[in-house]
Amino acid sequence: MGRENCYVKASHEVKRKKDHLLFLVADILKSIGILIAASLLGYGVDWLGFEEANIIIIYVLGVLIISIVTNNKIYSLISSLVSVLVFNFLFTDPKFTLQAYDKDYPVTFLIMFIAALLTGTLAAKLKSNAKQSAQAAFRTKVLFDTNQLMQQAQSSEGILSVTARQLLRLLNRDIIIYPVEQEKLGAPLFFLKNGDKKKEEYLSEGERKVAEWVMKNNKYAGADTKTFPDVKCLYFAIRVKDAVYGVVGIEIGQHHWDTFENTILLSILGDCALALENKKNADEKEQATILAQNEQLRANLLRAISHDLRTPLTSISGNASNLLYNGESFDLDTKKSLYQDIYDDAMWLINLVENLLSITRLEEGRVNFHISAELVDEVVKEALRHVNRLKTEHEIIVENQDDLLLAKMDVKLIVQVLINLIDNAIKYTPKGSHIYIRTTQKENWAVISVSDDGPGIPDESKHQIFEMFYSGANRVGDSRRSLGLGLSLCQSIVNAHGGVISVSDNLPHGAIFTFTLPIEEVKLHE
Repeated sequence: MGRENCYVKASHEVKRKKDHLLFLVADILKSIGILIAASLLGYGVDWLGFEEANIIIIYVLGVLIISIVTNNKIYSLISSLVSVLVFNFLFTDPKFTLQAYDKDYPVTFLIMFIAALLTGTLAAKLKSNAKQSAQAAFRTKVLFDTNQLMQQAQSSEGILSVTARQLLRLLNRDIIIYPVEQEKLGAPLFFLKNGDKKKEEYLSEGERKVAEWVMKNNKYAGADTKTFPDVKCLYFAIRVKDAVYGVVGIEIGQHHWDTFENTILLSILGDCALALENKKNADEKEQATILAQNEQLRANLLRAISHDLRTPLTSISGNASNLLYNGESFDLDTKKSLYQDIYDDAMWLINLVENLLSITRLEEGRVNFHISAELVDEVVKEALRHVNRLKTEHEIIVENQDDLLLAKMDVKLIVQVLINLIDNAIKYTPKGSHIYIRTTQKENWAVISVSDDGPGIPDESKHQIFEMFYSGANRVGDSRRSLGLGLSLCQSIVNAHGGVISVSDNLPHGAIFTFTLPIEEVKLHE
């Protein structure tokens, strides 16, 4: 950043000299005007017969005012000397000469000069200190606001936008920012002080060529430099060491910004570069975390599948072997029981695979939803037809508040949600338990709940119950171990429909799973 500071001090020397000359003329005219006004006021005081000391005070006051309204303390020094000479010329005998008859006047002139000089110098110093304090406060506020806004930005483009808006606020000049993506310039972002009227001026091939040069060489270039001086903007790299995260172009126009503005400019660009680097590091860390989680997910899936598939496959293999080699020795009831076990294990495997495929499709966004208005009562009945045979060992009760309740859904997926919830209630409650399926309407939502009077779910498990591969500790004695996919799939499906799913206690004991779906209003045409 040091070379940019040197550049700002040297590359616009001609313009600075012109500006300095304008300020010089203005300050000289101000000084002359104030001394003339002091002299006229002195004439009035002299005509009224007041003592010369009052006139001296008027000139001292004039020097004080000059030191306040001018831009350099040299004017207060010169005005102090000129005020003594003018006082001598206009108000001491002999008048209109620089001589003085009274031998005490030289001492008076010296004291007047010292008083005016000290007053003017102190006023100029106070003015300078006030200006520096105001600049420091402004710089601190701008940088603080910039830092706060950058922390709130959610993306690299957001950080660049904050930077551009702050530069526009500081310099009141058109700002163009090119994000750098994979070492290539992205599409420019425009922040113009007069809307989009001049956007085309900055879309020329020459402007982009300069931005590309700055990105590749990590140096400033553009207007009023030796590198591509004919373009409209001065371009800086937004960089941390050798890493360039963007290129900012600032319209030069007729006047360059001053050193103070340049200091803030470079500070803002530095903050922007650090914010972009932190965002990049955070994204890389998040990506690494996601990759690690995916690897852990694959490991958990393989471990769970290899463990949980062994039991039903061993059961199927054993029962099939018995029927194949010893079938003649079994009576009809035994054979029927073995067939039923084989069927149940096969259905469990099919349900497992279906859940795995559904969860994969949902997470990858490959599920095409076929949303239609369906009767909730019919969907519940369809789900009950697919629930496994263990439902005969439980009492399932359906309570519909409105038999004509319509909800917008993908029937196949919502049936799968209900099957998983009912199977879950059957699996984790003892034989003879009651399972209630209730449907009702609450405002613009269809509310469907599956409750049981089993042991319930511990409070410490509720926040994990919908996580993939999580299975609760409560199980009845003969229940098969669960992969913990069913409830995770339910949550994914319900969320995809715009609803929510939750779990709560069913007092005095048991659990209630509730999910919502948007209703379909039926309009009657008379």
